[in-house]
Amino acid sequence: MLLHLSTWAEIEAYLQRSKTVVVPIGSNEQHGPTGLLGTDWLCPEIIAHEAQKSGDILVAPTFNIGMAQHHLGFPGTISLRPSTFIAAIGDWCRSLGAHGFEKIYFLNGHGGNVATVEAAFSELYAEASFRKEERGFALKLRNWWELRGVNSLANRQFPTGHGSHATPSEIAVTQWAYPDSIKTADYAPQIAPTGPIREAVDFRARYPDGRMGSDPAQATPEKGGELVALAAQGLLEEVAAFSAEPFPARG
Repeated sequence: MLLHLSTWAEIEAYLQRSKTVVVPIGSNEQHGPTGLLGTDWLCPEIIAHEAQKSGDILVAPTFNIGMAQHHLGFPGTISLRPSTFIAAIGDWCRSLGAHGFEKIYFLNGHGGNVATVEAAFSELYAEASFRKEERGFALKLRNWWELRGVNSLANRQFPTGHGSHATPSEIAVTQWAYPDSIKTADYAPQIAPTGPIREAVDFRARYPDGRMGSDPAQATPEKGGELVALAAQGLLEEVAAFSAEPFPARG
């Protein structure tokens, strides 16, 4: 079930059977010469939308702009400051919590989001802690490649040149979902260099074409479909387990 394609009455009815919502979250940033700018938000959205076709879960609109300041040396990247990102996540969660959602599960597609999202969670919990009150909702963050079996599958599919940015696995996922948008390029070197992540000028100098340790030419739609199917099943399992977690204060 997709929240943005539902009416308020349908969401009110959904809340009678489940108080869990999945929020795909990512980033709009460069992904090398062949990676779509939306890769990091498209991947969790693709997986979550696929999962809801076979499971009774509610998927919120995708939070598609994240913390990507280090990619601003490449045209098309859009980034939020960490402080802005924290504030926006807070308001999304407060809004959903006000409607009665008690479990808010973020499926993430950008490693650069993790520290800021976790900080946002801490801010939300702190609001209740200082008042010695129950927060009313629980939060969970999971990178899509950490879902059960997904990283192992990616390592089997791409034993060399997987890397950490503009990876063949994430590009394969977008190729499966958007076959008309597949791009090609000649890579030099075939496997990109790797190293630290700092500010945008430094990043562009270290990684001129935007890749980090990866060879995206290995990506295929077929491999992407395998990853999506496994990730969608893993997501359904995790959401079910998260939904079943009790609030200790309520007994």
